[in-house]
Amino acid sequence: MKVAFFSTKSYDKEYFTRFNDANLHDLTFFEVSLNEQTASLTAGFDAVCVFVNDKIDEDTIGIINKNGIKVIALRCAGFNNVDLKAAKSRNLSIVRVPAYSPESVAEHATALILTLNRKTHKAYNRVREGNFSIENLTGFNLSGKTVGVIGTGLIGASFCKIMLGFGCNVLAYDIQESADLKAKGVQYKNLDELLTLSDIISLHCPLTPETAHIINTNSISKMKNGVMLINTSRGALIEAQDAIEGLKTGKIGYLGIDVYEQEADLFFQDLSESVILDDVISRLISFPNVLITGHLGFFTKEALEEIATITLNNLADFENGLSLKNEIKS
Repeated sequence: MKVAFFSTKSYDKEYFTRFNDANLHDLTFFEVSLNEQTASLTAGFDAVCVFVNDKIDEDTIGIINKNGIKVIALRCAGFNNVDLKAAKSRNLSIVRVPAYSPESVAEHATALILTLNRKTHKAYNRVREGNFSIENLTGFNLSGKTVGVIGTGLIGASFCKIMLGFGCNVLAYDIQESADLKAKGVQYKNLDELLTLSDIISLHCPLTPETAHIINTNSISKMKNGVMLINTSRGALIEAQDAIEGLKTGKIGYLGIDVYEQEADLFFQDLSESVILDDVISRLISFPNVLITGHLGFFTKEALEEIATITLNNLADFENGLSLKNEIKS
C-alpha cells in the first residue's frame, strides 16, 4: 500500500521505516501538515497517515477522496481534528492508535507536577550560572495532597496509580467509573466536588463537545486558591485566556501544560529565531509559575515503537480486507 505521511519529523521516518517489515508498505514522508492547501500531494497514494495537528476537515477529505485515498490512519489516539461525518459520507475508513504506552503521558504529567513544585528547572539554571542559593525555591510535600483526575481511561488510570504511589488522596471524575481504581483507593466524585477539594488537578479526558473548555472562568472559580493545574491531554480543554486571569489573581498557583489550543502553528517547530505572534502563549510563558512543554508527553521510545507497529498493522489489515479493530466509527 502506498502511504503518504504528513507532519513528519526525523523520528517518524526512523521508527516507521524500522518497523515496516520487508517493506510491506511504500512509505513517503512529507514534512508539511495535511490540510486543504496540501491535500493535492495525496495524488497517487492509497492511504494517508496523519498526526494531531493535521486538519482533516470536509474540504480536505473531499480532495483526498478524489485523489483515490481509501483510508486515513491516525498515528495518535485523539481524532477531534477529523470530520468523521464527511469521511463516512465518502466511505473512507479511519483507524487510530487507541493506546500507546499510556505510562509515557502519565509519567510526563508527573514530571510537570514535580518540576513546578520543586522548581528543579530554576535550580538547574541557577547552578549553571554559579548561583547555589535556594531562596524562593520552596516546594511542598506531594504525599498527603489531594489530586483530582479528570478522565480515567488508560492514561488517567496510569496517572492515578502513580499518585497513589506518592501517598496522595486521589479523586476522579469520569462518566465511566473504574472498579479497579476504586479497589485501589481512588474515590469518584462529581466534577464540582473534584474541583473544590483538589490541591492538584490533572486533565486526562478526550476533547469532545462536552469537554471543550471544561476549564474556564466558572470552573476555575470553584478551585482552591493556589491550585496546581496540569494538562497533557488536549489544549482546548482549557480556555487559555481564563487560565491567564486565574494566574493573575493567584487562584491558579501553578500551571503545567504539554498541549495548547492553538499549538498547530507553534509546536514541533524551531521558532527560536522568530517573533512569536501568539500573544496568549507569550503571556503564559511570561509567568514564573507556568511550565510549557511542546507536546512531549508521548515522546518515549516505547510509545514510538507502539505507534509505528499499530499504525502499520492497521494499514495492513485494511489492505488485506481484515476486520479493523482500531477503526473509528462515527
